[in-house]
Amino acid sequence: MSHTTDIRASSPKMTVVSWLLRNHIWVFLALTVAIFSLASPYFLTINNIGNILTQGAFIGILAIGMTMVMIDGEIDLSVGAVLALASALAIGLQDHIGVWPAVFIGLMSGAFLGFVNGTLVALSGMHSFIVTLGGLIGIRGLVFVYSGENALMVPDFSYTEIPEIYLGPLSLTAMIFFGLALFFQWVLSSTRHGRETYAVGDNIEAAHDAGINVKRHKIINFTICGTLAAVCGILLSMRLGTAEPNAGKIWELWTIIAVVLGGTRLQGGFGSMWMTIGGVLTLAVLRNGLRLLNTPNYVELMVMGAVLILALVLDKLLNHKGDTR
Repeated sequence: MSHTTDIRASSPKMTVVSWLLRNHIWVFLALTVAIFSLASPYFLTINNIGNILTQGAFIGILAIGMTMVMIDGEIDLSVGAVLALASALAIGLQDHIGVWPAVFIGLMSGAFLGFVNGTLVALSGMHSFIVTLGGLIGIRGLVFVYSGENALMVPDFSYTEIPEIYLGPLSLTAMIFFGLALFFQWVLSSTRHGRETYAVGDNIEAAHDAGINVKRHKIINFTICGTLAAVCGILLSMRLGTAEPNAGKIWELWTIIAVVLGGTRLQGGFGSMWMTIGGVLTLAVLRNGLRLLNTPNYVELMVMGAVLILALVLDKLLNHKGDTR
């Protein structure tokens, strides 16, 4: 009788712990918002909330593609460089072929580079870390060659008016981010491709035995990741009116932090867009709040380093939880 009573008494506690583990990122986000709200009177203003959502949306769009790749058990370190190339092409070609053809070529450059990354990973057997690290270096070099190591200026500033569409505090960039996140959450939860993404990341051999074309599947997800990096680069070029050769530098790091902080496993097989949204917003709130408090850049880097370690600890806990199920 006593044993049964102990189980019943501990059950609510276990339920709370389980809920916190599943929703850790939203708890962390709520705590972060509460702390910065008390620390700065400017934090919870409509303008600043809009800034947080817009700033976070750029990393968020990258994080959507990264989530697809990481659930597969892979990683893409080239997204920042792909972003920079798409941005440079979208602005640099406007004088020659017009605005929208230039934007289209910028978008296709991301899809093509994602396809190349996926093909190399799938067919060569090399780890995606090595393949996309090479892509990061090579593509960034290509951007410097194309731009002549200078920032490219938009020829017609009406191009920069496109993202100036708002719905309350939501900018067009933020709306695109949330729309894409909802769409790819539907892909993950309600389509064959989504189910296969989890299967490949969880156990690649079992997925192959089940008849899943693993190579084609990985190529598709890398192509999605590259395309979304290009979307991010094009939106950034619209917002700034320039294309810097260093655009998106170390953004791949922020993207990986956001995705892992949200709960996507580095080993693959676990994650969701809902949790990635939480990771993106948490990262955006942290960076915005620290800047509102006039925190020195080195302190911000130290905090982000601590957040990265926290993300890796969470990844370890999630892996342990998955191994014990």
